[in-house]
Amino acid sequence: MEIRGTHLEIDKFYHIFNRGINSKLTFLSNENYNYFLQKVKVYLVPYFDIYAYCLMPNHFHFLLKVKSVEEIAFSEKKSGLHSEDGFFSKAIGKLISSYTQSFNKVYQRSGPIFESPFKRIHIDSDDYLRNLIVYIHQNPENFHTYKFSSYSAIISNAETNIMRKDVLELFGDRENFIQCHLKEINLNFVKDF
Repeated sequence: MEIRGTHLEIDKFYHIFNRGINSKLTFLSNENYNYFLQKVKVYLVPYFDIYAYCLMPNHFHFLLKVKSVEEIAFSEKKSGLHSEDGFFSKAIGKLISSYTQSFNKVYQRSGPIFESPFKRIHIDSDDYLRNLIVYIHQNPENFHTYKFSSYSAIISNAETNIMRKDVLELFGDRENFIQCHLKEINLNFVKDF
């Protein structure tokens, strides 16, 4: 099935990822990373629970759960561009578009910086979920100290938009979460990325 025809469904988990066109850099400075994360709060937090993320110089990964109907107010529109079916994909598209517009303005360029459409994989088991969280966090070589992933937020007590409690429960506790991250994860589903 074509990606654009695959709608994100309420109460489901998804691995959302994308890379720069021709694998070019999409984040050139700390300010770029921080701006993208600010836009995540605007465009994703109202509609998704964030379980993990990692921003790399030429790509990003998110593990998101679409919030329940009770947590989100929808219009009554049931079909077309602004229907409930495409609503969540559109929120992610707005994040990417907003960041791209700012990036282009700062670096005096034009055109897209990310491939289109963004990639999405439905996560259908807790085992898959746990392995994916570790995989996302292990993207940078020194993930323990990497600033632009959710790993540090999950093991700390600082305020965060990450679903820390839920993530730690998936692993049993904080210590097991840390231990699982010391093992190498090799997931076949990302081979094309």
